[in-house]
Amino acid sequence: MSEEILINVTPMETRAASVENGVLQEVLIERTQNRGIVGNIYKGKVVRVLPGMQAAFVDIGLDRASFIHVSDIVMLDAGGMENRDLHSENIREMVHEGQKLVVQVTKDPLGTKGARLTTHLSVSSRYLVYMPYTNHIGVSQRIEDEQERERLRTLVGSLLEQPEYEGIKGGFILRTAAEGVGEEEINTDVDYLKRLWVVLERRIKGNDAPKLVYEDLPLYLRILRDTMRPQIERIRVDSGETYKKMTAFMEEFVLEAREKLEIYSGDRPLFDLYGVEDEIERALGRKVQLKSGGYLIIDQTEAMTTIDVNTGAFVGHRNLEETIYKTNLEAATALARQLRVRNLGGIIIIDFIDMKDPEHQRQVLRALEKSLDKDHAKTSVTGVSELGLVEMTRKRTRESLERVLSEDCPVCQGRGSLKSAETVCYEIFREILREAKAYENDQYLVLAAQEVVDRLLDEESANVADMEELIGKTIKFQVETMYSQEQYDVVLL
Repeated sequence: MSEEILINVTPMETRAASVENGVLQEVLIERTQNRGIVGNIYKGKVVRVLPGMQAAFVDIGLDRASFIHVSDIVMLDAGGMENRDLHSENIREMVHEGQKLVVQVTKDPLGTKGARLTTHLSVSSRYLVYMPYTNHIGVSQRIEDEQERERLRTLVGSLLEQPEYEGIKGGFILRTAAEGVGEEEINTDVDYLKRLWVVLERRIKGNDAPKLVYEDLPLYLRILRDTMRPQIERIRVDSGETYKKMTAFMEEFVLEAREKLEIYSGDRPLFDLYGVEDEIERALGRKVQLKSGGYLIIDQTEAMTTIDVNTGAFVGHRNLEETIYKTNLEAATALARQLRVRNLGGIIIIDFIDMKDPEHQRQVLRALEKSLDKDHAKTSVTGVSELGLVEMTRKRTRESLERVLSEDCPVCQGRGSLKSAETVCYEIFREILREAKAYENDQYLVLAAQEVVDRLLDEESANVADMEELIGKTIKFQVETMYSQEQYDVVLL
């Protein structure tokens, strides 16, 4: 399978796309003025404790206070290490208002919600995650070979027993990229993370709060650190300056992949060359067309995302059950890709077309789970519910593609629909009746959008005449080109 990473850099934003066999699988966007903050470490100040929610709000210097739950607070012993015996389920025993707290962001601010925080601090390198408050050595679940897991665990453990690491505290998690890596590379990462933590400890000292202590790498370097795998054939970047920075980073941390990096200098924009721009545009729409003629309808709300599967024009060659089964199979693969491309997270409800055959249900679920195996985000899928729905969750750490690129429509306030011209006309009639009972005047002037005025003068003209007779006043109309269909004013003359 051919897999490539494309990186498009402008002064305003950096965009990275993962493409498999020419098809977009994932897109990440980081805007210069609004970088994501997941992974950043801050020295914050507790501004409010919420006993009812067993949580607290912490000021870390953002527009909105951030949120931390009692389960995300580490209690340290005299030696500066995590002590689970000291942990309490009562938030008031853990923190108090005005307290300084060193926290790390686990979720970006989403919609109206502030950032989610933890005091379980960690910093990452190419192969390792360093956790300064634990002595645990863990291995990524994605490394399935038990012998390899034990080899890596033993390797890190033996390194930490060497004299140069004597007295140094903290634990490590070996990342997926560490599979097959030797002692020298692991040793380099351990050295880097230890040096980094010494620097961060110096920054943490002092009384300043809120204060940024550690900022994660920019997107184009995080790509190299977090997603480099043997399956990736090449990385193409369209900025010479960024290419130099990525090359320097690779020389230090990702030496084995430096030959995969290349600069793109063609006349045609890089994302256009691979059709990524068109895919992004389609990812902002509700409807996803399937090759068979069926389609998906994807609706994202604050509470959850719903995906409805429809057969559309696909009628099959044998019978209805075969048509439904094949459409659902195709939909399972397509929607798994759409979750990655759109970065949809939280609760996801999938309404597959009803299948009578239990074996068909199992096959569709199996196809969905297999497609989700490629997803870097953690996912969990339930079986088919009594209502025929599949419920799943996908870990959400940053805004979806729609939330990054779009904003609520100022006309409909995000509802996705407008009141009809007929409805607005009747609202105007009711407003005129209210005005007639409250004020003494000679006539009324209605200011409204073109569609509404056209209807008042045409289909509703008889009702207008009846209204004038009822109130004994003249009603005039005027088009306001800047008004939306729902806007109107009734002026007393």
